[in-house]
Amino acid sequence: MSRIGKKPVIIPKGVEVTVQPDNTVIVKGPKGTLQKKFDPRMIIKVEDGQVIVERPNDEKEVKALHGTTRALINNMVIGVSQGFQIKLIIKGVGYRADLKGKKLVMRLGLSHDVEIEPPEDITIEVPNPDQIIIKGIDKERVGQFAANVRRWRIPDPYKGKGIWYEGEHRVLRPGKTVGK
Repeated sequence: MSRIGKKPVIIPKGVEVTVQPDNTVIVKGPKGTLQKKFDPRMIIKVEDGQVIVERPNDEKEVKALHGTTRALINNMVIGVSQGFQIKLIIKGVGYRADLKGKKLVMRLGLSHDVEIEPPEDITIEVPNPDQIIIKGIDKERVGQFAANVRRWRIPDPYKGKGIWYEGEHRVLRPGKTVGK
């Protein structure tokens, strides 16, 4: 039995979860609404203020879906009640970020400024020129947008310049040495 799959998802106050016959789960909360369709082999029930995910048999693929389905539903519940955020740190001389309206404008040592328009369900904050905070209710979309922003300057393995996730740790490589 999946350790993650057999745990029930506890529904907090102010959050409403409904399961439709085609295994579409709709989660409504104070921050918004999320909807996702899951594999029809999974058995999803809402009982006593919690969501229970069960599997009909022990096939390998169904076992894999069990924990994944439960984790995705849990992320939906957390997203509509608390939301998700990712912090990015910009390191490098002259590298900085700013907001122009809703657009994120970054100077990353390129010949031009990088302007990125966020999707409607994602908000961006720039408290400092070297820090970007990406917020939203859908964990997958927040993570994908953060990865798209980071793709403009992945951290350099020698000097460490680039866009880092907060808390990310990389060992910098030593440069070339001059021999005798």
